[in-house]
This record gives sequence, structure tokens and C-alpha cells, in this order.
Amino acid sequence: MIHRLPEEQQALLELVEGFTREAVAPQASQYEQAHEFPRPLFDQLARMDLTGLPFGEDVGGSGLPFATYLMVVEELSRGLLALGLGLSVHTLSTWGIEAHATSEQRGRLVPDLVTGRMLGAYSLSEPGSGSDAAAMTTVARRDGEVYRLDGVKAWVTHGGIADRYLVMARTGGEGARGISAFVVDADQPGLTVAAPEQKMGMWASPTAQLVFDDAPVPADRLVGGEEGTGFRIAMASLDGGRLGIAACATGVAQAALDTALAYAREREQFGQPIASFQGVSFMLADMATRTEASRTLYQSAADRRDHGYDVSKVAAMSKLFATDATMQTTTDAVQVLGGYGYTTDFPVERYMREAKVLQIVEGTNQIQRLVIGRKLTGSRG
Repeated sequence: MIHRLPEEQQALLELVEGFTREAVAPQASQYEQAHEFPRPLFDQLARMDLTGLPFGEDVGGSGLPFATYLMVVEELSRGLLALGLGLSVHTLSTWGIEAHATSEQRGRLVPDLVTGRMLGAYSLSEPGSGSDAAAMTTVARRDGEVYRLDGVKAWVTHGGIADRYLVMARTGGEGARGISAFVVDADQPGLTVAAPEQKMGMWASPTAQLVFDDAPVPADRLVGGEEGTGFRIAMASLDGGRLGIAACATGVAQAALDTALAYAREREQFGQPIASFQGVSFMLADMATRTEASRTLYQSAADRRDHGYDVSKVAAMSKLFATDATMQTTTDAVQVLGGYGYTTDFPVERYMREAKVLQIVEGTNQIQRLVIGRKLTGSRG
């Protein structure tokens, strides 16, 4: 259930809406065409105290509900997915550290992320282990006061531009229990970043491999100070991250709907706006329904999270439904615009390309179905 927001939270969302309308959306195409992450816009989010919304005031955050934070992610994604997703990934990595760090680590490593002075990134996947994350081969060997990391991490959002990475590496035997989590800064000796991946869409959000070659990461960067907890940290972090992706998808869907609706009202054929034709109006009705359903589902899941419930199943449902719905909605938006929808004169072709990646990142939608199915049946197979 979506409740009426307190006055200060409503004012916050109105502020974000104005920022998105006046500063983000007008520059979206520019950043996309330049294949450039909108760091100036992210820095502005930091100045507006928007990079630490769901974190406690003791580490520099705002202490707001996760549901409110997700509304901000949705609105930013409506203007430029790279920015909304950027905040979501930043929060995912920050939460993985903040929620599991020792008290000393929280004071030392978290505030720069929460306040946006540093941009965070999350590194779990590898070239040979995507969906099967527990099969990772990157290793961290203890050597006195450091862990020496060797291996390659893949598909890292913010790879090469982040200031601080949450990295999973193997410290023990095979399987999930042998994985630990480390906080690695961008200037870490022995860490290099490969050339960015050439993607179908979301060009303003760089994705790259991290290459570790005998990188001596200080032992006090082991999250929680205990080996073997990395996989649990990674999976718990993804619950919130999947809700972030659902919010991102909803923002893209809303942008596609807005564009299609405006076009259908103005474009005339046979002497009347095409919005008056049943074939078009029914398509718009379905687009609007899917978008509202996506919003309601992720907000319901966030409300449960705010009240302390396990949201693994409903987070997977939210990510699955919202991203599949957005893929259909953006495809329909291109159809509503006809030939113009297939050109770069309108942004719907970009929304369609962006929607595709949202079905893949932070667990493919096939993995989401696997998670949901196991939660429903109690099966581990």
C-alpha cells in the first residue's frame, strides 16, 4: 500500500522533479552521445544531500525510508537512466559496506560514500561466473597485513570512474562459504581497469572489467573483519539493488509513456489526433497500467523492507515484473510514434535500448524466476 508522504518528503520529491526536468532531461542526449557519465549531475545530487537518503544520520545520511529513496531513483531515471541507475548502484555498494562493516570501518569507509564525496561501485560477476556467482575464481590470499588479490571482475557498473569498489573475492575453499568482501579504492596498486564495454544502450553509464594483479589490499578493508561472509553480503545487497532496478525501470517506462502520449495527442491522421483511435488508446492504456503496477509493486516491497521483513522474494518479483513491463512499454512507445519512433529525433528508441539491459543487470530475469520459485516451493535445486 502506498501511503501519503509526510510534508518534508513530498517537498523532497518536488525538488527532485524540478531538478530532473530543468537539469537532467535537457542534458540526457548530450551525455549519452558523448558516452560520458554525468558526474557533474551526480555531484549536484551530493550537494542536494540525495546520495545518502536511506542511511543513518550517524554516517552522514538522511535516515529516510527506502521507499522514498526509490521514488527519487525513479524520477532521476525518468530524466536519464545513467543517473538513476548510478545512484542505485552507488547505494547498493554503500549499503553492502555500511550494513556489514565493523564500527571502526563504518566511521572510516562509509561517510565519504554516503555524502557523495566518493562514487561507489559493486563488483561480483566475473567473465566465467555471471549467474553462478559462487563459482568466482578471483582470489584473495592473506599475506601479513594485506590480502593479495588476483583475478578479473566483469560487468562492473562505474568501472573506471568509481572512487571505491565493494569487491567479492575467494579467501577459502569452493562455493559460497569461501567468499569474502573487500573495500578497494580506485587508486589501489595492482588494480587496472579494462576499456569500457561497447553496449547497445545506456552509453552514459560505463561498464568495465577490473583486473587485479597481486594487488595488496590492506587487511582492515575486509568487510566485517571476518572471512567467508562475502556471498551473504553480496546477496543481501542485491535485494535492495533489485528494488533499485525496478524503480529505474519504472522511471524509463514513465518517460516512454509521457513521450508516446504527447505525440499521440498532437499527431493527426485522417483529420484527428491518433490518440482518438482505439488501437492507439488501448496501447496507451496498457502502457499506463503496466507502469502503475510496477510502481505499486516496488513501493509495496520497499514498505516491507522499511518494516524489517525479508524481501528477497518480492524484490525479485519487483525487478522481474517492472523490467519485463518496461521492455513492452518502450517497444509500444516506438510503435505509437511509428517511423519517428525508430529515429533519434525522439528519445523512445533510447528508452527501448535501455529497457533491455534492465532485464539483465543484477540478476537476469531468469534468475529472478529461479529465486521466486525457490522461495515459493522451499526448493534449493
